[in-house]
Amino acid sequence: MEKLPAKTGWIWIKEGFALFRKQPAELSTLFLAYMFLMLALNLLQIPVLGQILPVVLVPVFAMAFMQACVNIEQGKRVYPNLLLVGFRSPALKNLLLLGVLYVIAAIIAIAASSLVDGGLFWQAVTGQGTLEPKEIQDSNISLAMMFAAAVYIPAAMAFWYAAPLIMWQRMGVMKAIFYSFFAVSREMKAFAAYGLAWAAIGVVLPAIVSVLIAAVVGNQSVTIMILLPLSIVLTVVMYCSFYPTYTHVFGKPVEDLPPQDAEVKE
Repeated sequence: MEKLPAKTGWIWIKEGFALFRKQPAELSTLFLAYMFLMLALNLLQIPVLGQILPVVLVPVFAMAFMQACVNIEQGKRVYPNLLLVGFRSPALKNLLLLGVLYVIAAIIAIAASSLVDGGLFWQAVTGQGTLEPKEIQDSNISLAMMFAAAVYIPAAMAFWYAAPLIMWQRMGVMKAIFYSFFAVSREMKAFAAYGLAWAAIGVVLPAIVSVLIAAVVGNQSVTIMILLPLSIVLTVVMYCSFYPTYTHVFGKPVEDLPPQDAEVKE
């Protein structure tokens, strides 16, 4: 694998925007369908399982967006049925196992935050008891959240490429995690630029837009009406940008899908 310069992080984002521009409505529909399914899972209110199942399914659904980018590159249309591509893959079992590891890593990171705030962040996430505003204000919960994020970084590096490596390169779970961790470690400069750029685009930009709208219009409803579609677009573009982070390191995937996943003919 060739070591990439820091500017590649920005190139990944530009390529994500380019993919989105080719089929914006189709990609947005795919994303909204995904959000609807996640909402439906939450509404089921299954004890314990209802909380962890959406996280376990993240690698499976992530491959739907990755495959959508492949379809766009190949001039194919993106349809909502791509959400099922991971479920139809022979790698489904390993993708689900990867999702279980997501949950375990998140639990470890959140539990570690108890060293900073005495367990308040853990209580807030797990819903154990009701936290008073004064209690939160006087605590180190913000520092605890940052500490949990820092603890989770090695896991995020290990999981970044794991799903596509499992599905497209037929790697086992542990091998995919190993390759992902060291691939991200090798391209740390590019990922640092990528993360900083997304922080500016995804956090600073919406904040500036909301301030400008509030200053000009002064209506909260109008602000929400503008920021909501903007946040959806930026989220979908971010999902699209995951694909070039993979192709710049591991190359283009070889399409190997069962017949039912082929393009739906018009």
